[in-house]
Amino acid sequence: MAPTFPASRLSKITLAAASVALCLVLRYFHRRKGTYAALFGDPAKLAQRVKSREEDYDFDEYDVVIVGGGTAGCVLASRISEDPNIRVLLLEAGSSSIQNPFAIIPASYSKLMRSKHDWNLQTVSQANAGSKARYWPRAKLLGGCTCMNAMIFHIGAPEDYDEWVLLQKGQEGASQWAFKEFDKYIRKFEKFTPSSEYPLVDASLRGKSGPVHTGYGYASYGTKQFIEACANAGIPAVPDLNTHKGTMGVSKVMTYITPQGRRCTAEYAYLTAEVLARPNLKVITNAHVTRILFDKSGATPRAVGVEFTQKEGETFRVKARKEVVVSAGAVHSPHILMLSGVGPADHLKEHGIPVVADLPGVGSHLMDHVVIDLNIMDKSKSGIGHLKGETVLDGLKLMRELFTYKLTGRGALTTNIAETIAFVRSTDPKLFPPDQYPADHIDDQTSGPGAPDIELFFSPMGYLKHGQGKLRPGHYFSLHGVLLRPTSTGTIRLKSRNPEDPPEIDPKYLSTQNDVATLVRAARLLTRILHTEPLASMVDPAGAEDAALDHTFHDLDDAAVADAIRRKAETLYHPACTARMAPKEDGGVVDPFLRVHGIPNLRVVDASVFPTIVSGHTAAPVLAVAEKAAELIVAAVRSAH
Repeated sequence: MAPTFPASRLSKITLAAASVALCLVLRYFHRRKGTYAALFGDPAKLAQRVKSREEDYDFDEYDVVIVGGGTAGCVLASRISEDPNIRVLLLEAGSSSIQNPFAIIPASYSKLMRSKHDWNLQTVSQANAGSKARYWPRAKLLGGCTCMNAMIFHIGAPEDYDEWVLLQKGQEGASQWAFKEFDKYIRKFEKFTPSSEYPLVDASLRGKSGPVHTGYGYASYGTKQFIEACANAGIPAVPDLNTHKGTMGVSKVMTYITPQGRRCTAEYAYLTAEVLARPNLKVITNAHVTRILFDKSGATPRAVGVEFTQKEGETFRVKARKEVVVSAGAVHSPHILMLSGVGPADHLKEHGIPVVADLPGVGSHLMDHVVIDLNIMDKSKSGIGHLKGETVLDGLKLMRELFTYKLTGRGALTTNIAETIAFVRSTDPKLFPPDQYPADHIDDQTSGPGAPDIELFFSPMGYLKHGQGKLRPGHYFSLHGVLLRPTSTGTIRLKSRNPEDPPEIDPKYLSTQNDVATLVRAARLLTRILHTEPLASMVDPAGAEDAALDHTFHDLDDAAVADAIRRKAETLYHPACTARMAPKEDGGVVDPFLRVHGIPNLRVVDASVFPTIVSGHTAAPVLAVAEKAAELIVAAVRSAH
């Protein structure tokens, strides 16, 4: 007699089988062609082991050493090494993502969360956000968070970059960050694939020959309903949110996806087999950088090398003849700088770290986008919740989707989850009539009259806590509100001088009333859209009986909404501004050429250099910043020869 299993166990077996099939099929169909001459280099051949007496040896020498192979680091390594006369070393704490199935298939990125490929970071308890810590996903892979995000291609508002210029207060080189100058770097990285489903997109305004593919993945039934409901609620539908015309309105999300349906990570785009075959580029993975090395004998300190460890505990050093570039992200870049003696002097002394440069701005002015999620039961049953494989039937549907994806590069597995996006202003009198929303409750924090401070988006599934929580089996969709221009700022600080200890992260979420008031307006607008046709017809009234859902959110008064917002607030994965491009006296860490104040051959290149956070998603601005930084670094190295 054949064995029988309870439904819950059978579901797990089916899901496990689907996961195994997913891994095997994706590994086969997405194998990267070519060789990897530079990748996974033996550190003993590319660097020097640290011995008992440092002065007994000379360690390996490079022109440029890049710390961190994430979004920016991949760009820098590829672009700088285009000059065959510049010897480049890229150090990455994680491994390659190029054949990792969860960094290939667009919909599967949450599988990387809390895995060995995630730094598994937590904030400190947030006093103004439910008095609970928050989980911060940060990818530990080549390609960084382009492997583990919602793939949203969005550049922010043009006014954001003009604001960056103003925040430089006349420093030399400030004007190069104006949108009219910076836009060319956005177009430089992009390779847009037009879609017959979205014929109104003006391809002449999109990049055509860059390494980063952009285009469109799956669109669920609810995506189209959300766009129409937004339009009926007063948010105009627009074909493209990424042009000089601005970013206001609602549209289907453009994503980082290849024509074959593959997630286009920074590693996939920039560290191709051809790039890795360059004799002047080396990449060491599983290299945990512990500190930057300095020569302090001159009038100003000079970065001369980098120290790193490997899994086995061995310590290595490499020498940088010209430049050290820190591109470890808005959490780890300030962490590494402080471990190296660059940061607030008092804080460094508390941990017994010798001060190389007293820069109070390192790790300060931390900004992040806060999101709230509203989960709704879906009467249309048109969502993609089956991709979670939580039931036997869902597991079977998942396997069907897998083979559709394998054969065609299409289907629900090409969704980015956050399928549709809208940008509005909290002070828009059409959306927030002054008689219902007194203007004195909100201070305008936008970068200009055409820039937003609220983002809304739609997902064709429900989820809690980044997909780590559970809803009852069923059909759901979710609506989300994002605070784009927070006035709350936090810090990254050392827990200890031990590089193995994670930094202390305190974003100080919702510590100003203005942030809460803005999110209250976002929540009110979301519930209004929810009850606007045709989206309203998707709402299953039975969901009102489930306390885990948000069907009755619109019945709450403002105080109750504010309380719910504090409990629901989560990161949208956009930490920034912890090594700001601004004058030193204003808390800046780098100048407009991304050089650390007082250490001219040490640069920072990632989201930490944003003078203030952009009113949108951060991956595209980081790619463009890195494209520009590569030009600056190549010019500096050439002039130094």
